[in-house]
Amino acid sequence: MKDKIKEIYNKYQEIINYLIVGVLTTVVSVAVKFGLLFTILDASSKLQLQVAVIISWICAVAFAYLANRIFVFHSKNKNYFKEIMAFVSGRIATLLMDMFIMWFICNLLNLNTDIWVIIATLISQVVVTIANYILSKLFVFKKKDD
Repeated sequence: MKDKIKEIYNKYQEIINYLIVGVLTTVVSVAVKFGLLFTILDASSKLQLQVAVIISWICAVAFAYLANRIFVFHSKNKNYFKEIMAFVSGRIATLLMDMFIMWFICNLLNLNTDIWVIIATLISQVVVTIANYILSKLFVFKKKDD
């Protein structure tokens, strides 16, 4: 059994590590977002909701870049600036997705109770995690031999 688990891990190491880092990044994002929305910011305020999304995004992106570079994609790219800019650009695209999903559910549909903020956040995180992997794999940490 142990050998089978090791074999599966070795075969799917990048995806498994990405999912682990993704979960940790989501924890950072959600903890910051909920921490803000359930203490000093109000989810029923369109502006305050988006402020919470942006602040949580900044914290998550900083964590995600380092974790993905080191533990998932094992990047050896010496051009840090180009790599960081590509990473941040991809994350900006998914930030806009996150903001749209939160706005659509919480503001447009007027579902801004605590439970709907949680549901909207979970929906958004699934969509954003998948999009982030695709962008990272294809554009940011692309190996020269890929």
